[in-house]
Amino acid sequence: MAAKSGKKSVLFVCLGNICRSPIAEAVFTHLVREKGQLDQWTVDSAATCDWNVGLPPDERGQACMRKHGVYKEQIARQVTEEDFTKFQYILGMDHNNISNLKNMLPAGSTATVKLLGSYDPQGKEVIEDPYYGEDSDFERVYQQCVRCCTAFLETV
Repeated sequence: MAAKSGKKSVLFVCLGNICRSPIAEAVFTHLVREKGQLDQWTVDSAATCDWNVGLPPDERGQACMRKHGVYKEQIARQVTEEDFTKFQYILGMDHNNISNLKNMLPAGSTATVKLLGSYDPQGKEVIEDPYYGEDSDFERVYQQCVRCCTAFLETV
């Protein structure tokens, strides 16, 4: 398990694991790779619901990640009980994600559960779901994930 292996670990979580959390995972993976720290991290993403399990990220999100050179192959999965001890940090995208995660929290959890947006230097705590929006909404999510993931990486 990553939390016990000496590696740092983070799980990014949103409702369906096809928009925000895959972008955050790809951005963070890119950042740690650039710093030469990829082998020091376990990075993943997951959903609080099971609607999209087995599906790739939304095509608009994939296009945004490719545009910025941070694309990463991903398949949606749901948060598991094991995640609460496997990962040191579980970072949700909005207050509903955090509420759902806290409801799933098993006894013996060792993870810190908080909003990814709590690291945003611009103070935008919630990363809004772009699913029903335009391509520009995915770009906004990407930019916020860059800010938040960069600040998170600087604190751990």
